[in-house]
Amino acid sequence: MKRAVILFPKFNNIDTINNIRGKYDPLANYIAPHITIVFPFESDLTTHELKEHFNKSLKGIKKFNIMLNNITGDYRDGYLFLNVKKGNDNIIELHDKLYSGLLEKFIFRKVTYFPHLTVGKIFEQKQFDDAVDELNCYNEIYETLIDKVFVENIDLDEKSIIEFSFDLE
Repeated sequence: MKRAVILFPKFNNIDTINNIRGKYDPLANYIAPHITIVFPFESDLTTHELKEHFNKSLKGIKKFNIMLNNITGDYRDGYLFLNVKKGNDNIIELHDKLYSGLLEKFIFRKVTYFPHLTVGKIFEQKQFDDAVDELNCYNEIYETLIDKVFVENIDLDEKSIIEFSFDLE
């Protein structure tokens, strides 16, 4: 089974993000705006095993506020990111704790983890450059409280199905 661990921020102004993703993100119709904590991995771990891992590794982790602002791109891979400006350390802590023990073997060490919300994936260089220029004017601030972490199953059509959520203290 293919799974990932994600945050679903609940911004009051999420319509702007949805509009940008609708234009630039091929996964916009498959999963809501999200921040990935544990990247997609294949495993036959049971839901019970994962819940136990969450209970152990995230024990004592408190709810926290995040703020996102500014869209930038990674031209090598064609990704457009809405950047985390507040709460970055909290998200990295979730990432590090979840990639311990049971999930340690799934960590991808070839890329440094940095929290972000993907708003696009563009494969053609000119279109990518044009999108970065266009999105440069989006200076909207997105703020919310993070109080849950979600485990999703990713089906064969790349659709996201929530397996369970874990409440932060």
